[in-house]
Amino acid sequence: MTASTAGAAASERAGASRRSGTFYRGDPGMWSWVLHRITGVLTFFFLFVHVLDTALVRVSPNAYDAIIETYKTPLVNLMEVGLVGAVLFHALNGIRIILVDFWEKGARYQRVMLWSILGVWVLVMIPGTYFMLERTVSELLGGGN
Repeated sequence: MTASTAGAAASERAGASRRSGTFYRGDPGMWSWVLHRITGVLTFFFLFVHVLDTALVRVSPNAYDAIIETYKTPLVNLMEVGLVGAVLFHALNGIRIILVDFWEKGARYQRVMLWSILGVWVLVMIPGTYFMLERTVSELLGGGN
């Protein structure tokens, strides 16, 4: 293949990509890649804030106590459920990625493993969400201690 032929083929592929929008078509593997990055960034920012608010106890114990009180709100409780969901997905998908990379049959079974980790994620998140939100829902409906 000559350089001009290769250039024309690349140009045609790029033109086809621009016409249809993208090479990706919403494959579940692509979405797991996107979610893995998003959950990793969210986890990083949580850890960053957690280190900062914990360090605040040394600077101003009163300010630390005030911040801890804001963490007892229903909105923060809902955010905690989201955090647990993000960390759990990131961990399970990380195991799947390790298996795809280091297990000789990993690439062949990557789609099955993706659906399996999603199933495990749902099975863990349903009772986890219930127990995490139980007190908040009870308090909001007037049955709190």
